[in-house]
Amino acid sequence: MKSSEEIQAIALQTIETELVAINNLKGYIDNDFARCIESILHCKGRVVITGIGKSAIIAQKIVATFNSTGTPAIFMHAADAIHGDLGIVQPDDIVICISNSGNTPEIKVLTPMLKSLGALLIGMVGNVHSYLARQADLIINTAVEMEATPGNPAPTSSTTAQLVMGDAMAVALLQCRGFSTSDFARYHPGGSLGKQLYIRVNHLYPSNEKPQVQKDTPLREVIIEISGKLLGTTAVLDGKNLVGIITDGDLRRMLQRNTDLGNVKASDIMSPNPKTISGETLAVDALQLMRKHNITQLLVVDDNNYKGVVHLHDILNEGII
Repeated sequence: MKSSEEIQAIALQTIETELVAINNLKGYIDNDFARCIESILHCKGRVVITGIGKSAIIAQKIVATFNSTGTPAIFMHAADAIHGDLGIVQPDDIVICISNSGNTPEIKVLTPMLKSLGALLIGMVGNVHSYLARQADLIINTAVEMEATPGNPAPTSSTTAQLVMGDAMAVALLQCRGFSTSDFARYHPGGSLGKQLYIRVNHLYPSNEKPQVQKDTPLREVIIEISGKLLGTTAVLDGKNLVGIITDGDLRRMLQRNTDLGNVKASDIMSPNPKTISGETLAVDALQLMRKHNITQLLVVDDNNYKGVVHLHDILNEGII
């Protein structure tokens, strides 16, 4: 059994070995890399990414990253490809074949078949003298000096290098495309960033009650309206015009003043010029306005008409923070 110090030393050495592998990738960013990016940018089909073993797992991750950043991509397992799935590939596609050795039996069978289809073949390979490298139209070099495992039995540094190079490709592509945070949100509507960029106030407030009283409404009815609509507030109207707001905090402060409650009306305790927001406003901007003024509700007003209330909880429940 290894001691705690020995275990930590092994982990640190693993990280150091992979750091060296990643750092060496900088020397492989060359004209071929740029040509790969340019080819993908001008591709009329899709990017098909394939591999075998651990490289196949890396290929799936790169596919996911490409798709989420504006480059249409699909995964094809190399073993499945030579047993029927090769029909995925069309002549206008670009195929990225990932293999550290570039000489596995599946790759040797698959490569000439890909070439016969007319698709551009990019080899992401750790051996630039391999069969795959010789057959590829373009090469992305991911060679590493050594794996992190003693004796190099398991892919570690090599798969890390493939992963990092895939990220480098994805980032280069998205910046060349001018891919924005709004574009990212479109592909990630369920994520926190996506929600920040598309959920608006008018997606939230219609599910709430619409508390409102007239300015001459007696205090008892004001209390019933606030408690019954469960939003801790009510709008105060003069006819159809919004003139104020009353919150449960306003009610507490009034009671602390020992006011004669018999003749109190809404206009006596309301706060004039309430904070309002348009239904078209992004929910994240509504949240910032609430934080700025230390409030938990905003009255929604569009075309000078009071529409309802958006509450802090409505926004937080959407995962927008």
